[in-house]
Amino acid sequence: MTLNEQLLTIATAIVAVQLCRWVAFWAFPVHKRVPDFVQYLGKALPSAVFGLLVVYCYKNVDIFGQHHGMAEFIAGAVVVGLHLWRKNMFISIGVGTILYMILVQRVFV
Repeated sequence: MTLNEQLLTIATAIVAVQLCRWVAFWAFPVHKRVPDFVQYLGKALPSAVFGLLVVYCYKNVDIFGQHHGMAEFIAGAVVVGLHLWRKNMFISIGVGTILYMILVQRVFV
């Protein structure tokens, strides 16, 4: 890519991110009530995303491979334990991801 193409790509990404952030405030101003459907999505989507991450995590696990998916199962157990203990999805996913990366890159090499 040329320098101009790189700058154009970065500028496009910046504009797209900012538009995504601003659209929520334009669509749902403070003085108006948020529609029931949007409130439902706010309650339902976090669990759906969590489920999607679980499926994505275990989709390529080879239990007959060298490490039998131990890194995935250990990190998954830590995520479940943390989530039951702290009830904070960000902590659960963050710590589980960091633990998984450590296990894959340092322990199960």
